[in-house]
Formats: sequence, structure tokens, C-alpha cells
Amino acid sequence: MTVNQNDQLKDGKVVLPSKWLFWKHRRYIVALMTFFGFFNAYTLRGNLSIAIVAMTSNRSETLENGTIVNTEPEFDWSNETRGYILGSFFYGYITTQLLGGYLAKKYGGKIIFGTGIFVTGALTVITPWLADASVYLLLAARIIEGVFEGVTYPSMLGLWSKWAPPLERTGLSMMSSAGSYFGTVITMPLSAALAEAFGWRYIFYFFGSLAVAWYALWLIIVANSPAQDTRISETERRYIESSLEGIISKKDNEVTIPWKSIASSKAVWAICMSNFCENWGFYTFLTQLPTYLKDVYNFSLGTSGFLSGLPYLAMGFMVPISGQMADFFLSRGYLSITKCRKIWNFLGFFSQFCFLMAVAFVSDEILSVLCLTFAVGIGGFAFAAYCVNPLDIAPQYASIILGISNTFGTMPGIISPILTGYIVSNEPTVEEWQIVFFIAAGLYLFGAFFYITCSSGEVQQWAKQKETDQGGMYGACDITNVENNN
Repeated sequence: MTVNQNDQLKDGKVVLPSKWLFWKHRRYIVALMTFFGFFNAYTLRGNLSIAIVAMTSNRSETLENGTIVNTEPEFDWSNETRGYILGSFFYGYITTQLLGGYLAKKYGGKIIFGTGIFVTGALTVITPWLADASVYLLLAARIIEGVFEGVTYPSMLGLWSKWAPPLERTGLSMMSSAGSYFGTVITMPLSAALAEAFGWRYIFYFFGSLAVAWYALWLIIVANSPAQDTRISETERRYIESSLEGIISKKDNEVTIPWKSIASSKAVWAICMSNFCENWGFYTFLTQLPTYLKDVYNFSLGTSGFLSGLPYLAMGFMVPISGQMADFFLSRGYLSITKCRKIWNFLGFFSQFCFLMAVAFVSDEILSVLCLTFAVGIGGFAFAAYCVNPLDIAPQYASIILGISNTFGTMPGIISPILTGYIVSNEPTVEEWQIVFFIAAGLYLFGAFFYITCSSGEVQQWAKQKETDQGGMYGACDITNVENNN
């Protein structure tokens, strides 16, 4: 075995550097880059929820003599039209979930993940011109953005199937996913600030350009697998690859996909239903929270943007924390994978049910925002369950299963904004918004018990390799990993 400058010797054995020296671990660099990838992805999909408020609100201009003149909204769209515009992204997003998983399995996650975000960013830059030209061009652009961003989550799991050692997969996956929530957090207040300072058009210019810049770095820094990474140490490469022996076939791209077994698996259906239930609430808040705060509590655009970001700030912290907690309990042997996934999912979903029911009945704006923040934040535990679960039950087909799961999870993004547009009238009432929260809370409760009943953390029989590979569940690794002691 080759020992290079990144390797350390202890009692004559090569050991990996401390995990705190993250820049010496290529898998942590991949996690950091995917974090910023999802950060960009969610700024691109979430900025419209703030921009549309500015685009459809009455405007005021101060003339040179100090006179304030009120003008009509730049776009006179009804609630129903706004619902279709906000949901249009998901019309495209739902079409490429399975395709993204398949392409990532066949060609690797790097190019699929990066290209999806790049095209979405480029279209975001030209969104103001499309909106000025026609509402139909705006709808078409958002649909196409959804098509390209739909490949991101499945391809990310395809990337981690090659990069994540089994006992680190929850933490690494959740570190990546946390970018989604921090992206949402930043989007809300920053979009409001950009709209108030420069106009709503600069929301799209700024976030679209940021995504394009990230893509250039992504192409340079990230590789499809440890074997293709020219900067990885020999020690880390062997550690990752040996830990995956017996899990990922060396001829993984040639493995036949057992579609019938996947479609009839209770464990797969548990993941799909959890994805649907979680995203119903998530997309409802993502697209409607600024409007809710403005309608019910009459907050300004800037205040709505700031408060709308708080729940996702909480989730941004809780998702990686819940992932690290899950890996801790698993690595110490305190919980089996199955028990860990069930407990984490139930904790997230049942907490969201309780806090959303509280939101529906409280009348104080501070309590309402706090309950929403706790609901979304503690929901981060569920992501450390069903989102990582495909790697548990079928590592070879994880990107495929997540693609199927995200197809179900995208449906709420289409249905929820439209349904909310019909429930909440042009002169909204508290009772109308209560119905919106009741629906989300009920789905969380259903999802909690469905996952407990049907989920599994064990590799399914149909997912086991047909050829004989050496190494057990976690492979035979001759490299000492002392990171947990550092």
C-alpha cells in the first residue's frame, strides 16, 4: 500500500486523518460541494415565492417633489394563476425523478447533478425577460427548470452509493441535504431585500448567476467515484472501496434492475409514502408561507421574508445533527438500522403533526411562527430516515428507488399550491388557512404510522448481488479508521 503525505502511521498501521481535518478527506469535500449544490437548487426553486409577492403587490413611488404615488401591481394575476405559476416548477420536476436515478446509475452522479443545477440557474437569469413577455413563457421556463432540477436528488444518492462508507452514509447524505434548507433560509430574506432595494428582477439575476458560478467549481473539484478522483489519498480510497465490498458490484452499471420486485416491495412503498407526506407540508410552506404571513398577520414583504426563513434555518441545523445522531447510535450498536429509521421518521412526522395543529389554533403571530419553526425544524429527523433508507434496503438501486420516491414526493408540489389557491380566497380568512394546515397535519400523522408498519433497514433479498463478492455487510477493510477517536 502506498503511503502519501496525507496518511499517518500508528503502531505500524496506516490510519485516516482526524475527521475534523475535513479538507484532507475527499468524501467530505464532495459533501461540502453537494451541500452548496443543493443550496443553489433551493434558492432557484424558492425565490419565486418571494418575488411573486413583489410582482403582484401595489407599488409606491416617490417623485422628486416628495409626492408619493401609488401604482397598480406590475402583474395582475389572480390567486389561482399564482397557484399555477408557483406549482409549474413541479410539473417538470416530477418527470425526471426516475430518469435522474437511471442516468446517475449508468453515467455517474457528477455530470447529472451538476448539469441539472446549471441549466436551472441559466434559465433563472433570463426569467425577468420571460415574465415581461408572457405568463406562458414564465410557466414554460419554470417547467423546464423543474425538468432539469428533478435529477438532482436521485443523482446525489447515486454519487453517495460510490463515496459513502455504510456507517457514514446518514451523516454524509444529511450534510448534503442540509444545503437545501440553508438555501431556503437565505432565499427568503435576501430575496425580499433584493426586491426592496433593486426590484424583483435582481432576485433572479443574483441567484441564477450564483448557480452558474458553482457549476464551474463543481466540474473542477468533484469526481464520480474515489477511483476517478486524482486528489484522493490511497488510504482513503481503499477505506471507502473496501467498506463497500459486498454492497456495490464492480459491474454495477451492468446489473439488471428488478423493476417488479421494487414495485411490490413494502419497504419501497414506505419510503414513497413518507416522501409524499413530508413534501406536502414542505412545499406548502415553501410556496405559501410568505403569503400566509402577509394575509393573516399583515407583515411587510421584508418581515415575511425573514420569518419565512426561520423554519428552514431550524431544519438546516437539525438535518445534519439528526444524521450524525443516527450514525452515532448505529456505529455504537445501540440501535439496529431498522429501529433507527423507524424512530427517527416517527419523531419527525409526529412532531410536525402536533405543531401544525397548534398553528391552526393559535392567534398570536409570535406563537404561530414559533410553532411553524419547530414543526419544520424537528421534521429534519424524518429526512435522516426515509431519505437515506434506499441505501439501506438496496444500495445498488438506491438512485432508482429515490427517483421513484421523489416522483411521489413531487406530487404535493403540483397539487398543494393549486389546492391552496382554491381554498384561500382573494379576501383570505384565518379559517381558510386552518384548512390548509389541517390537511398537512393529517398527512404527517398518516405517514408516521405507515412508515412504522412497512419500512425496513435490511438489504432486501431482491437487492442482493447475484455474483459472489468478498466482504460482508460492511466489507473487509484492512485500514484502521480511528476518526471516531479524534
